[in-house]
Amino acid sequence: MKRLLNVVLVVCTLGLALAAVAQAFPNRPIRLVVGYPPGGGIDFAARVVQNPMQDILRQPMVIEYRPGAGGTLAAGELTRAQPDGYTLLVANTGPFAIAPHLQSKPPYDPVRQFTWIGQISLGSYIAVTRADHPSRDLREFVAWARANAGRANFASGGAGTSTHLNGELMNAATGLDLTHVPYKGSAPAIAELLGGQTHLMIDSGSALLPHVRSGRLRALAVTGPRRDPQLPDVPAVRELGLAAMESVGFQGLVGPAGIARDTVLILADALARTLALPDVRAKFAGAGAEVNPLGPDEFAAFGRQENDKWSRVIRSRKLQLD
Repeated sequence: MKRLLNVVLVVCTLGLALAAVAQAFPNRPIRLVVGYPPGGGIDFAARVVQNPMQDILRQPMVIEYRPGAGGTLAAGELTRAQPDGYTLLVANTGPFAIAPHLQSKPPYDPVRQFTWIGQISLGSYIAVTRADHPSRDLREFVAWARANAGRANFASGGAGTSTHLNGELMNAATGLDLTHVPYKGSAPAIAELLGGQTHLMIDSGSALLPHVRSGRLRALAVTGPRRDPQLPDVPAVRELGLAAMESVGFQGLVGPAGIARDTVLILADALARTLALPDVRAKFAGAGAEVNPLGPDEFAAFGRQENDKWSRVIRSRKLQLD
């Protein structure tokens, strides 16, 4: 009987110790990786959720910029990180639903090589040009581009990004052949558009709205199924007879594959509580994005759907980066 009691005591002690270890997460700073230069839409999302999440988790969240290859550099590095919950990345449509399908030998599997923790936002893209461009809406821009065939182009935040594929989707929907001009992130692409080196860009509201509001860029259309409340006078592509251009972009939190379920749930809960804060929702709304929280399982299912959708577009357009 005494031996049995000792065994029970050991098992209970071990169970309590393991529980204490599990409850200890997080016990050190968390890296929040942004795969683009500062100033773009992903950087905006990271900065909005950073402070509330670190307050909830009671550990610093340190933003780390790893720009390059349209976000795929950071995503590829994440697959090699320890699956302990201390290295996370703000994911978006480009590297997590588009770019891998553009390569004959994908650098990673966006569905299987990551832990999908939670969706942050969902939003339409905005098609913009310089304020001094003669086009007043996207239909007029299409007519201008036809009249300037061979010269008209569009900028993107990098080959394989959502800004790239939205331009290709426009080519497919209109029969145009706009030249793709890629940059290393949205911020430098916008700078070149403002400087007159390019003619069009289709990107997130968080990246473009400040320039639209300042009057330096003109919004020609939004790509979602309805008008953006931040741009009530700007038509949706469907209204302009360009329904084939409809698309939305997502942002969310991911980690390397294999993060323990308990750790995933702690992170997902902190993200959900952050996104429920009125000031956080207001910041995203002000940037033209709609907070759309999804838990780990729902976010992973949505990610699979987006990968299926964009891979079909890529195959139909015969697009390949290598």
